[in-house]
Amino acid sequence: MIPTEDASNRKREIEEKLKQEQETLSFIRENLEKSDQLTKGMVSILSSFESRLMQLENSIIPVHKQTENLQRLQENVDKTLSCMDHVISYYHVAKDTDRIIREGPTGRLDEYLACIAKIQKAVEYFQDNNPDSPELNTVKARFEKGKELLEAEFRSLLTRYSKPVPPILILDAISVDDELEVQEEVVLEHLPEAVLQDIICIAGWLVEYGRNQDFMNVYFQIRSNQLDRSIKGLKDHFRKNSASSGILYSPAVQTKRKDTPTKKAPKRPGTIRKAQNLLKQYSQHGLDGKKGGSNLTPLEGKDDVLDIEIDSYIHCISAFVKLAQSEYNLLAEIIPEHHQKKTFDSLIQEALDNLMLEGDNIVSAARRAIMRHDYSAVLTIFPILRHLKMNKSEFDTTLQNDPDKEYNMPKDGTVHELTSNAILFLQQLLDFHETAGAMLASQETSSSASSYTSDFNKRLLSTYICKVLGNLQLNLLSKSKVYEDPALSAIFLHNNYNYILKSLEKSELIQLVTVTQKKAENSYRELIEQQIYMYKSSWLKVTEHLTDRNMPVFQPGTKLKDKERQVIKDKFKGFNDGLEELCKIQKGWAIPDKEQRDFIRQAQKKVVSDAYRAFLQRCANISFTKNPEKYHKYRPEEVEEMIEKLFDTSA
Repeated sequence: MIPTEDASNRKREIEEKLKQEQETLSFIRENLEKSDQLTKGMVSILSSFESRLMQLENSIIPVHKQTENLQRLQENVDKTLSCMDHVISYYHVAKDTDRIIREGPTGRLDEYLACIAKIQKAVEYFQDNNPDSPELNTVKARFEKGKELLEAEFRSLLTRYSKPVPPILILDAISVDDELEVQEEVVLEHLPEAVLQDIICIAGWLVEYGRNQDFMNVYFQIRSNQLDRSIKGLKDHFRKNSASSGILYSPAVQTKRKDTPTKKAPKRPGTIRKAQNLLKQYSQHGLDGKKGGSNLTPLEGKDDVLDIEIDSYIHCISAFVKLAQSEYNLLAEIIPEHHQKKTFDSLIQEALDNLMLEGDNIVSAARRAIMRHDYSAVLTIFPILRHLKMNKSEFDTTLQNDPDKEYNMPKDGTVHELTSNAILFLQQLLDFHETAGAMLASQETSSSASSYTSDFNKRLLSTYICKVLGNLQLNLLSKSKVYEDPALSAIFLHNNYNYILKSLEKSELIQLVTVTQKKAENSYRELIEQQIYMYKSSWLKVTEHLTDRNMPVFQPGTKLKDKERQVIKDKFKGFNDGLEELCKIQKGWAIPDKEQRDFIRQAQKKVVSDAYRAFLQRCANISFTKNPEKYHKYRPEEVEEMIEKLFDTSA
């Protein structure tokens, strides 16, 4: 039995514990109810937030799209404004560059050329976009004015800074020091470096942008004058100092000159007297070493004067070579390569003429002396001849003798005079073919006289004619390289080969030629066809614009992109410009043979017009410009008419 008191206590503890548990349960229940209320409140808030977010999104997205459109419009406006500013700047070019153009390029060439470049861009813009605008005439006039001032600056710089080379410097350049193993070359500087660079810059601009070659005439005139003055200055200096000091510096006999000619030195035997003594020794001992007599008497009185004249002339020859070499080096930096030879020839012509005239005077004086029975005067020629012989290779190299380089070549590519003369000679030879054959046979040492038959003579003559024609062909090929335009070179060779073939066929020459060359006619026809093919190649730069290369692929009715439209515009423009340029140039060329002329015209007309018609057909349904007449300038029939006028200077 559990005591009653303990049971009461136990019951009381249990009741208290139960009460506490009930209180805890009530607390938990209350908290759960509060949590449920908070959850419901949070769900309500989130639902409301979600709803508001959806409303905000529905409001913001259109605004965002509108903002993007506005930004795009803003960019387009900015680009348009930039383009407008760029275009407007062309209208202000004349005003903005007025002061600099009026004041000229002196002292600020870079700034001036930058100004000219702006004007040139304005000219190109108005020509492409508004060719009828008065602004085009304005900027064109400003461009021409700028070009004139550049030409004037070129002339001014050359005139101001081109000075004759001092005689002492020339003597240093042509003298030889026997004691020096390696000669120190004297550099002749004609223009200050800064001035030279400006002149080179102006010349380059005039060639590339000014389309002007007049400055080359200005150049050779000014430099020719300085070359002539340099040689005359040397002549005067030499004579004056030789007369006062008695020193004779003759490159004919190598000398050393470390001091100026103004210093006094013992007088040594002159050139004439040395030649006299030399001939006298030969005459006394005989050419075979035996002693012989001589009637040669030494010149008195006039020796010194003649010595001065001869030594002066010899010096002038050496000076001319050295100065000409120096002038060519200077010219090569300023004048375009394909104009250098012609300009150089013009530059040295006056000095060379004066040199030749002085030489003729010396020879004439010697002839007059001989007529007076003063035979010793011929000795004046010996030192000059010796010097010319010693320096011939350098003289020829400097002059670069090539008469066909710029001269004697037909500008229209017709038959060369050499060809007609050679054929005429062979035709005349034909009249005496038996005699000519016999003469050739007589030179044959390998055959006996009995073998000189008619057939043998004919073969020799045939071989000779074929050699002449072969050398003529090589000469013509060499001459054709003078032409800068390969197409004109082809026309030149075509005309000459065709002339040779026709001339052979019209006479009995072809019969003689075929004795040793059975296929001579076929060979010439192949050469003619090769040149026609080479000529046709010149039209590829025109027809290449009509090919499918870079042609945009499009569906009918689709709108082309700006880049694609520009490709088509460029093709039309390239074809039009190339056609106009070639027709303008080639109508000045000549093909004398009407049959050949018509054949080449017809063949070229068909190739170009067929390609052009096909191109127009491809572009027929393409909308690539608002001004189609600007690009579609010619109808196919008009193109054919233009080609029909090729090789016709009267067109």
